[in-house]
Amino acid sequence: MRWDSLFDDLEGQLEQELRADELDQRAEEERLRIGRLGLRDRLLAIHGAAMSAPGRSHGETPADEGAVRVILNSGERIDVRPLAFGRDWFTARLVGDGRARRQCVVPLAAVDALVLTGAQVESSLAPVDSEPSLASRLTLPFLLRDLCRRRAAVDVRTLLGDVHGTIDRVGRDHFDLATHESGRARRRSAVIDYRTVPIDRLVLLRL
Repeated sequence: MRWDSLFDDLEGQLEQELRADELDQRAEEERLRIGRLGLRDRLLAIHGAAMSAPGRSHGETPADEGAVRVILNSGERIDVRPLAFGRDWFTARLVGDGRARRQCVVPLAAVDALVLTGAQVESSLAPVDSEPSLASRLTLPFLLRDLCRRRAAVDVRTLLGDVHGTIDRVGRDHFDLATHESGRARRRSAVIDYRTVPIDRLVLLRL
């Protein structure tokens, strides 16, 4: 009986040690996974949690559901609901903007901080789909070229303020903007001036 008790005790200790090693290994794997997360991954996970929330239907969420407060490097704070993600940018719907359902493009490099709730912090750490989509490979210059092709009027925000106009052309690290009054078509007679804007100075682009 004494030997049986000894072996039972050793077996119990071994089982505890194996369980502790397994827990340590899982904890280390989780630390490594979190260490590989980028800002885009965190936002994408928040977006995924909002899209899969109970009660949503027809691809829409209530105005405040899934909204994230973003502090831009200009110091401005905006509330946005992310919609789609590129490699170094994301599009979002501005929450509380004067124009209903107005959308914007936010370069990830222009994000100074995210102001998250406790629930958003937890959801932002969830694993995201590791399979790269076509959109995830699209860079900001590619998006700007598409807006240029569409002749879309945009509000461009840099650290110096806002300007309205139409993108005429896009280079590797800059774009040309013909500025004109909001609501007027981009015609030569309507152009106020022409600006060449470094892409890395772009803080926000409103559509």
